[in-house]
Amino acid sequence: MAAFQPDSFVVADVVPSPNVDERAGGRRPDLILLHYTGMQTGDAALERLTAAESRVSAHYVVFEDGRIVQCVPEAKRAWHAGVSFWAGETDINSCSIGIEIVNPGHEFGYADFPLRQTAAVISLCKSIVTRRGPIRPDRVLAHSDVAPSRKQDPGEKFPWELLSDSGIGHWVRPAPANMDGVKLHPGDRSDGVARLQRMLATYGYGVEETGQYDDKTRDVITAFQRHFRPARVDGIADPSTQMTLRALVDTRPPPLG
Repeated sequence: MAAFQPDSFVVADVVPSPNVDERAGGRRPDLILLHYTGMQTGDAALERLTAAESRVSAHYVVFEDGRIVQCVPEAKRAWHAGVSFWAGETDINSCSIGIEIVNPGHEFGYADFPLRQTAAVISLCKSIVTRRGPIRPDRVLAHSDVAPSRKQDPGEKFPWELLSDSGIGHWVRPAPANMDGVKLHPGDRSDGVARLQRMLATYGYGVEETGQYDDKTRDVITAFQRHFRPARVDGIADPSTQMTLRALVDTRPPPLG
C-alpha cells in the first residue's frame, strides 16, 4: 500500500501495510477493538503487521513508550479480528478500528502496560471518537470479547478502568471476588445457566441460551472476566462475575440516534 497521511495528530509515523481492503458496504467504523501484539518485541510485531505474507494488519500500533504508528487508513478495512462475533455481527473487521498494543502477551511473559503506553491508547481512542462521531462505550472491546475461544488479548492486566475514567469504554466497579453465593460451573445445566447466557448475549457476546454450561460458555465467561472482573480469571461464574455482568447490562448505554 502506498504512503498516506495519518488520520490523527497523535500518530508519530506511518508504516503502510499491504494487508488491507474496503469495508463491506462502505461500513462506517463504530467499534474500537484493542489487542496486544503477543510477540517478543514491538519491532517484530510491526514487521509482521506490514508483511504481505502474514495476511494480518491493524490500523494502529502503540509502543511501550507511547509512540503510535499507523499502518492502515481508518477508512479502510484492516485484517485484525479474524473469526469473530459481537452483537449479531460477524464481519468485525468491517465495523471496527483495530489497535495493537505492544506487549509480549501470555506466551512471552505477560507484562504490565506502562502508564505512558496506556495514556497513548487513551489519546488515540479519544481522537478516533472525536473524528468518527459517536462510538458507544460498550463498543470499545477486547479481541478476547469477540473471539473468546481463540484469543486472550489484551488480557487481564490491561487497565480498562483507566480508560473508563477518561471517558473511553464501558466499565463498572467489579463486585468483590470473594462474595458468597451460588457458583455456576462448567458442566452445570440449569435455569441459572440459561439466565447467565441470556445476559451475556444481551451484552453482545456470542453465546446461545441452552441452559448448558458448555465449553463455549466457559470461554465467554473467561473473556468476560479478563475484561470486566480481572481479579480472578477461571471461567467459573461466581457471584462476583454474575453481579458484575448484571451491573454492566443494567448500565449499558442506549443505542445511538
